[in-house]
Amino acid sequence: MTEADPIPLSALQHWAYCPRQCGLIHLEQAFADNIHTARGQAVHHMVDTPGYEIKSGVRVERALPLWSDRLGLIGKADLVEFHPDGTVFPVEFKHGAKRQKQHDDIQLAAQAMCLEDMLGRPVPKGAIFHASSHRRREVAITLELRQRVVETAEAIRAMLASGRLPPPVNDARCKECSMKDICQPEAIADHTRQRQQKQKHDLFNPGE
Repeated sequence: MTEADPIPLSALQHWAYCPRQCGLIHLEQAFADNIHTARGQAVHHMVDTPGYEIKSGVRVERALPLWSDRLGLIGKADLVEFHPDGTVFPVEFKHGAKRQKQHDDIQLAAQAMCLEDMLGRPVPKGAIFHASSHRRREVAITLELRQRVVETAEAIRAMLASGRLPPPVNDARCKECSMKDICQPEAIADHTRQRQQKQKHDLFNPGE
């Protein structure tokens, strides 16, 4: 993947969760599974097969391809509802219980913005479906979220253009990340800390 290619919608979610995770997956083409990714894949099997059905007058499209030439994004929506009154409502499936996660909301907002560009109509809301609790969390596609989508896409393009991996975060996010063994956040953080200590020592003790 290069900076000239359309950015996958999933990359926005990866970057918003952890820029280094995004770099490992989309710059270095590395990936590893753990229990969390396996659960996520199992949830997405429910909506991975393209098709549609009509429920109470609502057309429900599964695995709908999405793109935006304006934003340089490409991907698919797990599910999109087309209501009789013209409302378009994307739904992103996630494993886990109902709770707000900014990285999921950014991915959903990017889907809404792609739908707007494709259909020429506003998509002001969507939802995250949390599989563990079987509950939807409605998300307003605010101006702030839209700006985060644009800024995140620009950050990913800058990373791809530079060819450099972002540094590890080495915080609570790492515990659940399937890329932890590849990333080695503790080892890299220790090396960085040792280098900074040496630089400080050399600064205050020149000539030793």
